[in-house]
Amino acid sequence: MRTFDEALAQVREVQGWMSPDQAERLYRAAAATRSGDQIVEIGSFQGRSTIVLASAAPAEVPVVAIDPHAGNDRGPQEIEGFAAEAESDHEIFNRNLAEAGVADHVRHVRAFSDAAHASVEGDIAVLYIDGAHRYAPARADIRDWGARVAPGGTMLIHDSFSSVGVTLGILRELLLSGRFRYVGRARSLTEFRADLDGTGKSRAVNALRLVAQLPWFAKNLLIKVLITLKLGGSREWPY
Repeated sequence: MRTFDEALAQVREVQGWMSPDQAERLYRAAAATRSGDQIVEIGSFQGRSTIVLASAAPAEVPVVAIDPHAGNDRGPQEIEGFAAEAESDHEIFNRNLAEAGVADHVRHVRAFSDAAHASVEGDIAVLYIDGAHRYAPARADIRDWGARVAPGGTMLIHDSFSSVGVTLGILRELLLSGRFRYVGRARSLTEFRADLDGTGKSRAVNALRLVAQLPWFAKNLLIKVLITLKLGGSREWPY
């Protein structure tokens, strides 16, 4: 295990959309695991978040990285048409993990998330979702992989209240959930814990906490429109 500062320094030159405060959420979740647990990541790109998770996790806790490296869903405005970059992403991912010294700690499943369930056995202690951002696959990841999170486990979702598809998936699957409690967020990375007691009161409070994020979501959509229209000035794409 590395310290958080060491892990952050290790990924400074690795491409990806993850701010330091988001990395810290991932680090804390992974560091809290223990023998017998496993960590699953959906959407690894070139390994930025993967390295943080593997750097924080105890040596006996495996990290499973699921990413088809197919040239789609690579990042903002890169949904389709990047087949030429697919193999390059895969090679860079492997090289980055090796250079970070975590290659032996990570098992890469090169498949789309909906086809990867058979490659992962048992419950999941920490689930990090940063896969396809369109509504249908995003919702499926939250629903199907979320169902595999162990009681008391953690689910983290990137681009929450930033991507329309991811946000709609969260509202559909988690707004009235009797299982997942909204813990908080670092920018667009939300953290949920599978420890909600399922009572009407706790579900209502949880729903209100999620709804309270919608104004920030509206602000992000406005920023994206301005950037797309080249009216965003120096604003960065919200993530």
